[in-house]
Parts: sequence; structure tokens; C-alpha cells
Amino acid sequence: MCQWSSLRLKSLLEDVPSYDCSTINAWEDVEFKQAVEATGRKKLIICGLWTEACLAFPTLDALQEGYEVYPVVDAVGGTSQVAHETALRRVEQAGAQLTSIAQLACELQRNWARPETSRDFLSFMIQTGLFQNM
Repeated sequence: MCQWSSLRLKSLLEDVPSYDCSTINAWEDVEFKQAVEATGRKKLIICGLWTEACLAFPTLDALQEGYEVYPVVDAVGGTSQVAHETALRRVEQAGAQLTSIAQLACELQRNWARPETSRDFLSFMIQTGLFQNM
């Protein structure tokens, strides 16, 4: 099980702006959406507090606007297991590409021969416990 906290993530991403929005659907927050659009990228990796709202709603909206969206299924939780699974099925049927923390990390690393990132990748996999169930 991953042992990440919001404070730890903030410390690792201190140069990345954060947005305090009151909407359940971040895609409806003007500042958030403008920040995403300003990157010029069309692939989004997304997680959230609740699968059935904080993840599903912006995922569905971004998909409708032509983004490729990658929900990280084990970096989000639902109000119940049924709610979590139902929301994941909904976004997948709409075109989202489901992924996991480990799968995403491996996809970004791609190859052990990348010395500039392989040490950090291995450290991340060990620290988060992603190698425990192997």
C-alpha cells in the first residue's frame, strides 16, 4: 500500500502551482482549466479524492474536449468499492485509459538503461511499497 500524503506530494512538487477550487469538478474551475490548457499538452494523468466525482467529472469533460485522459485507479478511492468500480467503468467506456501507479511509473521509465531516472524510479517503487506484492 502506498504511503503518500498530500504534504509529501506538495514537498516533491513545490515548483508546481496548486489550485484551491471549491468545485467538485475541477474542469469547471476556470483557473484550473486555463492552467491545463496553458501546458499545450493533450494527455492528462488524473487522480482525485472521490472516483465517482472528483475523478469522473473532469475526466468525462476533458475527454469530450479531445484530451487523452489516464485515471490512476489506485490513487483515488470511492465512497464504496461498488461506487469506485462503477465510476471507473463509466470513464473507461467514455474513452479514458485506466492505469495504476506502478504501470504509470513503468511506462514513464520505459527502460532500465535510462540512468538519469532509473535510480529515482527504483527508489519510488520501493518507498511506495509497489514491489511488496511481487
